[in-house]
Formats: sequence, C-alpha cells, structure tokens
Amino acid sequence: MSALSALQSDQKVVFHARDLRKVYDMGEVQVHALRGIDLDLFAGELVVMLGASGSGKSTLLNILGGLDRATAGHVEYLGKDLTTADDRSLTEYRRHHVGFVFQFYNLIPSLTALENVSIVTEIANNPMRPQEALALVGLADRMDHFPSQLSGGQQQRVAIARAIAKRPQVLLCDEPTGALDSATGIVVLEALDRVNRELGTTTAVITHNADIAQMAHRVIHLSDGHISEVHVNDQRKRPEELSW
Repeated sequence: MSALSALQSDQKVVFHARDLRKVYDMGEVQVHALRGIDLDLFAGELVVMLGASGSGKSTLLNILGGLDRATAGHVEYLGKDLTTADDRSLTEYRRHHVGFVFQFYNLIPSLTALENVSIVTEIANNPMRPQEALALVGLADRMDHFPSQLSGGQQQRVAIARAIAKRPQVLLCDEPTGALDSATGIVVLEALDRVNRELGTTTAVITHNADIAQMAHRVIHLSDGHISEVHVNDQRKRPEELSW
C-alpha cells in the first residue's frame, strides 16, 4: 500500500466535489472556468494543483474556500454542502475553518508581524498563540518587525502564520511562491510542508511550477476547466530537495 493509500484509508474526506461547474458572464460572452470537476481531498494530505493560466485552478480554489460559488454541481466540506450555504454560513466557514495564502502577502504595513497575526487570533474560536504560529514558520526572531523590514519570503511566511494561527482544518494557497525567487520560495514551501506534517492541515497549493509538484502527496492537473490527470507521488521530495 502506498503512503497516500494508507493516508486515505485512515483519513476522512474533507472536500467532496461532483460535476462542479463555473460560468462567468462577460457581457455577451460566457466563460466556462470549470467544466465538471469531480474531486475528493482527504484530511492531512498535501495536494498540488497544476495548470496554465485560465485552466481553472484559482476558480476551483475559491469555490473550495467559500470565496466564490459554483454555477452547477456541488461541493461538500465535511459533509456540509457549500453550494447551497448562505452568505452568513460561508463567512463563518471562511473565518473558522479555512486559512488562505495568496501570491501577494496582504500584510498591514503599520502593524508588526506579531500584530498582523494577532488580528486573526482575536476572532478565532480556538487559536494558537501568535508567537507560536510565527515560530512554526521560522520567524520567532522577527515578531516585532514591520513588513517593510522583512524580505519577500519573510512577509509570505508571516502570511502563512496568520493563516494557520486560527488552527484551520484547511490551508488553501494560490501561487504562494509566485512573487519569489527559487531559494526564497523553497523556504516558504518548507513552512507549508511543516504545517502540513505537524498540524495535519489539509493543504492545497495551486501553481504553474511543475517542480513544486514533487513535494505533494497528489498532483492534480487542470486544463481548460477539466481535471486532465491525477498523479500520486509514492516518493515525495522535501522542499529543500527542489530546484527551479
């Protein structure tokens, strides 16, 4: 039995999506961003979603995260249907269950790293201490620094600390290394890998960088709104073994 098979046999389904479709009306033109996605994500796994721009990666991630709604089909989170949830329920879902990491860090410039993370912990049900979250991403010695005093990679790790400080069951990352060079990006990936291993957070990373896929349990390839291939890594690489 592969490591992934063992993981899936032991863990519950976190996301269950069937025939997921998304159509955007752009004036007289309809853009079909998702064209019937069937997907399960399991507790504790790290998935990389690969695809070119326009393949549907970000749309899929936004629907899983409750930032957008599907046009048709359905997606369940731990058995609860997100497709039919009202705005208030989706807000509660995002606030307490999902951590987001984007390509751009979205830190508040006038707040220190510690204060940026504390914003989230003040509204979470069962948060970790902000200091603990920053230590987990290797920034114990940068807590009192402002974003302008941090490198791009350090700012992204603050963003990861902010996302995980509320102890989300799911961490959704949209091109988290897209604005970083290879060496800095690997440090960020090490932080994501550590969160996945130590906290057991189901983690989905979307990227166009095929090299990053080598660290995943599973690689999901998207093309033109479809899942074109699913690949299992029986031998995963650690982030420090990657290069691009």
